[in-house]
Amino acid sequence: MSIRKSQKEATRQRVLDAARDLFETEGYEETTVREIARRAEVSVGSVFTTFASKSEILSQVMADRLDGLYAELDRVAPNLRGSTADRLRSMFAIHYAYETRRTKLFLAHIAAAYDWTLGPNTRPYGRNMRLREIMRELLKGGVERGDVDASVDLEGVIDALTAIYAWTYRLAAWEDADATQLSAVFDRQVGLIADGFRPR
Repeated sequence: MSIRKSQKEATRQRVLDAARDLFETEGYEETTVREIARRAEVSVGSVFTTFASKSEILSQVMADRLDGLYAELDRVAPNLRGSTADRLRSMFAIHYAYETRRTKLFLAHIAAAYDWTLGPNTRPYGRNMRLREIMRELLKGGVERGDVDASVDLEGVIDALTAIYAWTYRLAAWEDADATQLSAVFDRQVGLIADGFRPR
């Protein structure tokens, strides 16, 4: 790697590290690109040379974090047992345990999904295709095992699961709920959704 390329990568990583910490401690809306640059000890121009916007920085911060989460899920998913509802509960319990390590950062990720000014290169919560793939595979496995109705709208179920997962985080924001409490609420909600996708 050339020195210039190495320096550019080091700058990029400093920006991501600074942004991750500021989004977690100060909040996404309150954090400015100028503050990110100051924390990273780079110029504002250097930040914009690497990223088009603050939302793109958040997307990359979350993409880097989610790589670790999905590596864990890829390892665990083949070993999940029980009904499809139970497997979904286990999979999302892993999500809650992982994301509550930096709850405010994940809340910023969810909130960014509702920012109408986002560019096409940003990937807020909901645009994450890997999460949808994992749910789709679990549901297809349920169809094969016979505990998910083959005629059910899988994309509709995935949308509902994605929504309740995000909505449950209101308890982390409002009541400082931990991963166990969030999972308990989600588990009940999955039961309601499972009542709709079970074969009749």
